[in-house]
Amino acid sequence: MKRVVYLILALLAAPAALCAETMHSAEFLSRTFEVDGIYRSMEGPSEIREVSLLESEEPELLWIRAIRSEIVAEDGKTSMSGEFMCHVNMDIDPTKHRDAFSLDKPYINSRLMTLAQGQFAVEFPKGFGAPLMSNEPLYMNSQVLNHNIEGRLLNVRHRIVVDYVRDNELSEPMKPLFVSAPFGMKLLSGTDGYYGLSVIDPALHGQGCLVGAPADNSISGSDFGDQFGRRFTGHWKVEPGREVNHTPVTSLMAVPFDTTIHYIAVHLHPFAESVELIDLTENRPVFRSNAENTREGIGLASVQTYSSRVGIPVYKDHEYELISVYDNPTSESHDAMATVFLYLLDKEFKHPETL
Repeated sequence: MKRVVYLILALLAAPAALCAETMHSAEFLSRTFEVDGIYRSMEGPSEIREVSLLESEEPELLWIRAIRSEIVAEDGKTSMSGEFMCHVNMDIDPTKHRDAFSLDKPYINSRLMTLAQGQFAVEFPKGFGAPLMSNEPLYMNSQVLNHNIEGRLLNVRHRIVVDYVRDNELSEPMKPLFVSAPFGMKLLSGTDGYYGLSVIDPALHGQGCLVGAPADNSISGSDFGDQFGRRFTGHWKVEPGREVNHTPVTSLMAVPFDTTIHYIAVHLHPFAESVELIDLTENRPVFRSNAENTREGIGLASVQTYSSRVGIPVYKDHEYELISVYDNPTSESHDAMATVFLYLLDKEFKHPETL
């Protein structure tokens, strides 16, 4: 009898938020990728597949809570080494997403989530989620790499699991998140490494991007320009030695209103030491992620992420800078990227039923 009483008391004492979600999961397997040689980042076999989380007769509001991936063998079950992970990108169609929620925002990021070597999962804090209508398409972009193994043929796949909740099953409203993804850049041509700025004040805007070269295997879309004739790349070469690169990212963040960050995911490449977001206006760090490289061979073992129900404040009228640090101990150049995926509280979100 005492055990029953204790159990009832424990359930009554549990926070309401813990009882507010009935989790559903959707699992996807990529095609089989043949790994038959050395593939650096963005060079290996890949695929893009359109998927849906829930087939329903009438469109309904879903909340994406988490995504995780692992490298598996051809059978789709046997775990394989994470060193073959290049990335898993989960993208949306911005136009269809805008139409589904009657959004008038000028820019919606097509990249919803990214997993990469060093970060195999994203899970939002309890009570937070990314809204998606059930009839919106999702695009899974998966790719493998191989920095270390030669002389063997391996068949591997991505096993991807997305966790979500159905809005009509919630006992408490979810808190909506949207993504902003500032990233590091190198200047390819032009006089100043300040993307999108006409009048430059280093005291206000921080340091400009280093001058550099794009990675030999640079992917389409990573080389781009601004309206002032400068050319930049978000996928660059790191020469032997240590590199500290500053990128003004205020325009890339495009914070639409004062709000809070509740999750931060990080995308870096091997030989990264850290990436840090700085609030230049207040001269304070917003978030720093330290990376741990593998002890043997080339690869990232882990990157630090951030998750909090309280959140970190960011402001519409502040200036921000991203600092990436790489240390290449080899005698040849290697490719690099540095992106922080900021999941911000959407204070302007409107439930589809109210539209």
